[in-house]
Amino acid sequence: MTQKISLRPLRATDRKAFALLANNINIWNNVRNRMPHPYSEEDADEFILMAQTPGGPTIRAITLEGELAGVIGLHPAHDVYEGTAELGYWIGEPYWGRGLASAAVKEMIQIGFQELKLRRIFASVYDYNTASMRVLEKNGFENEGVAKAAVLKNGKVFDEVKYGLLP
Repeated sequence: MTQKISLRPLRATDRKAFALLANNINIWNNVRNRMPHPYSEEDADEFILMAQTPGGPTIRAITLEGELAGVIGLHPAHDVYEGTAELGYWIGEPYWGRGLASAAVKEMIQIGFQELKLRRIFASVYDYNTASMRVLEKNGFENEGVAKAAVLKNGKVFDEVKYGLLP
């Protein structure tokens, strides 16, 4: 990939582009139901505010040549899982197939282990999302197993593939 991606904090001015990209059934089909669909600018405002709240998840805008292309985050786990975080990300459909997710995950891993001092990063992928599995595997994540019939999405039951990465 010759195009330059970067990660930066989300800004209030991202609301319009964020909502435009997020309001896509093809994105929603691969994320948790807590992400609304349809997705409005008001939903973007709420998410951006949450992302800016100290002590919460570490969330970054994925930008391609300065344009918002997606979002990536590390969501800290609690209780006995302290020191670990769940990785989540999505790329706007106009930017699919350009290697942005792989590049963003690579950068976020560095943030997780170097800045946040995590001992483990984990991710879960619905069994039909092979593109996301490839992104994780390219970045060194190991397939740690499959939770059978773990997900109910769009009224259908799917397996959930679990991935983990140590420093």
